[in-house]
Amino acid sequence: MQPTFKSWTRHISRRFTLATLVCLMAFGAAHAQTPAAYPNQPIKFIVPYPAGGATDALARMMAQKMQESWQQNVVVENKPGAGGTIGANQVAKGPADGYTVLFSIVALVQQIPLMKLPYDPLKDFAPITRVAVSPSVLAAAPTLPVNNLQEFVSLVKANPGKHSIGSYGPGTSAHLQGALLNLQSGLDLTHVPYQGGAPLVTAMMGGQLSSAFLDAGSSKQHLPKFKLLGVTGTERLSWLPQVPTLKEQGLQSYEPMGWFALLLPAATPKPVIDKFSAESQRILKLPDVREKIEAMGLIPGGETPESFAKVMKSDADIYARIIRDAKISLN
Repeated sequence: MQPTFKSWTRHISRRFTLATLVCLMAFGAAHAQTPAAYPNQPIKFIVPYPAGGATDALARMMAQKMQESWQQNVVVENKPGAGGTIGANQVAKGPADGYTVLFSIVALVQQIPLMKLPYDPLKDFAPITRVAVSPSVLAAAPTLPVNNLQEFVSLVKANPGKHSIGSYGPGTSAHLQGALLNLQSGLDLTHVPYQGGAPLVTAMMGGQLSSAFLDAGSSKQHLPKFKLLGVTGTERLSWLPQVPTLKEQGLQSYEPMGWFALLLPAATPKPVIDKFSAESQRILKLPDVREKIEAMGLIPGGETPESFAKVMKSDADIYARIIRDAKISLN
């Protein structure tokens, strides 16, 4: 039976309507993903370290504030392993749409000369901002007969091979800073690595170490127990005004400090980067956020992506030079 003209036109009309709906749905989906509509779906923070530490706590604080502001779910997913490279690689190789975010630390750039990485930290990520900065404090054991850096250097030189400097692991900030102290001051402090900051502080309190570079944030409550010889960075800490910077005391390349930061995949559209950055900076200016960060012994961040990119490059160069000059290897 041949179709009538009316049934044929009805069939064409239905097909046209269906095609139109498909096109409109496709247009709507595409429009929904434009930077102007961002964010319109859940955002995931990848933390490449275990839950419970300062990195995790800061990430969850930022996620909660963004969720409240944007009315979108912002979840934190811990992806520990391989020194943070598993989680970082997931973000570097993931979709560059602003919905998968890396919350990392300064180890991201320290690892460049130390490990064969599956990504380039300076090319495969778009820096957003540092959430917080953590200075290091050079501390001496309370039993050592020294009161300042000069006396400590003199003591170590007068007793070759007898003194040590601890760190919270090979290749960490504390390790690199201790190696730099040996290089610049002509010392022979023996490096003693521990598995984390807590065991390092315990060893210091137990008199098993002569000295250590302690993370100011995680060690804040314990610092009064030690003799504090200097701090990293370019300015004295507001809560340790009596402790001079190492730069003040003639040492170089101690400007870098530890940091906790937000990064997106490098190919993320600039309007999305700008929107994410503006929101991050707004949050980091909130009084309650700054109060929480400072209570952790940290300095609130909040610079622009361009400024943070310069910090990353400068830090990477300084740490690479220390690693080269001190012949540090993880093998």
